[in-house]
Amino acid sequence: MNAGLNTLAELDNNAYQRLEELGSRLQTGLERALRETDTPGVVQRVGSMLTLFFHRGPVRSWLDAAASDTKRFGAWHRGLVTRGVYWPPSQFEAAFISLAHNEQDIDQTVEAALAALAETR
Repeated sequence: MNAGLNTLAELDNNAYQRLEELGSRLQTGLERALRETDTPGVVQRVGSMLTLFFHRGPVRSWLDAAASDTKRFGAWHRGLVTRGVYWPPSQFEAAFISLAHNEQDIDQTVEAALAALAETR
């Protein structure tokens, strides 16, 4: 319990602001990568939790999510892994950013995502 309490003590407004900044940076980068590769997709994010759907618009329901291109997601995911980025292996899972991540990590993820998207064309 001490570890949990000490962790909670570290989670002040600055920590949540930092997570918001990193989450926004990743969302913006992924959205740019989708545009640059003319890939239909949407990034949905809440704070430090996000998902990229290969879908033409917001995903608001299971029917929307189920209509996403899971084969393209699989190819994109394999492209990320070969570049050292370990993204959740299902389009129906969320990625999480932590305080251990930094701008360089986010930028490397975006670069890998862009390259992997270019391969899925």
